[in-house]
Amino acid sequence: MKLPRRRFLHLAAGVAALPVVSRLARAQAYPSRPVRLIVPFAAGGGTDITARVMGQWLSERLGQQFVIDNRPGGGTNIGTEAVVRSPADGYTLLMVGSSNATNATLYDKLNFNFIRDIAPVAGVIRGSLVMVVNPSVPAKSVPEFIAYAKANPGKLTMASAGTGANSHLSGELFKMMAGVDMVHLPYRGQGPALTDLLGGQAQVYFAATVGSIEYIRTGRLRALAVTTTTRSDVLPDIPTLGEFVPGYEASQWFGVGAPKNTPSQIIDKLNEAINAGLADPKLKARLAELGGTAFVGSPADFGKLIADDSEKWGKVIRALNIKAD
Repeated sequence: MKLPRRRFLHLAAGVAALPVVSRLARAQAYPSRPVRLIVPFAAGGGTDITARVMGQWLSERLGQQFVIDNRPGGGTNIGTEAVVRSPADGYTLLMVGSSNATNATLYDKLNFNFIRDIAPVAGVIRGSLVMVVNPSVPAKSVPEFIAYAKANPGKLTMASAGTGANSHLSGELFKMMAGVDMVHLPYRGQGPALTDLLGGQAQVYFAATVGSIEYIRTGRLRALAVTTTTRSDVLPDIPTLGEFVPGYEASQWFGVGAPKNTPSQIIDKLNEAINAGLADPKLKARLAELGGTAFVGSPADFGKLIADDSEKWGKVIRALNIKAD
């Protein structure tokens, strides 16, 4: 049977529209089952704490459980690759951090390209790192610490959340600019790094304020300086590193990403829900208590932050010839 051309074109257009209608329907129904939010670090660090705070909000806002799945190792690469290889349906998300932006330069061979393979969904918070020391270190200021480190070259251990992590690169930048020699001690996330710092196995750590603030407030760790160009609202009495090491600056951020090709309707729905959380007084206050400033914006805004940070720290990695272990 030969169909009239007009009817044929009408039917063809209807068939072509089916995938679009189907995608829209799925996006409107999203989420219809629990969502995994993969954290590429061990539990207890800044990335993990931020993910749990935001995951609880999203669970309440969207009516499905957002389950935190810690996948530490490989400087975030194990957890990141798990998300890259997941279906692009919005049910596996990545808690993105500053470390993700540096790995393209740090690692010679990766099975994925972070900027190409992870779609930015939304930023969550930005904040400073804080240079903290175990109270046994006989230095109560940055100048005293620099003098002590120079008097004991190679004897102090500098913990990090992993090679190439923001805590590592911030410490390496300090070592270079202050002219001190310390031994790098990488861990599988901020939680384990803080545990050993508290136990005295490491002496100094450039910590995310999120996750370390309570140890500072209770005196279990001594804060010497924050890494941003301005003082932190939650640590107003702590000076900036730039006050003693001119030109020094480092910051940290967290956000949410999804596998590439995730429908834009799902990404927009998540972005809207996250931004609503960042505007909620209770959640905003909780993040402020942790030392973070809400980073409200579009997926494109978050993508620009990732690209800018990748370029900045890529230059530092190349200048210092830092290699992944």
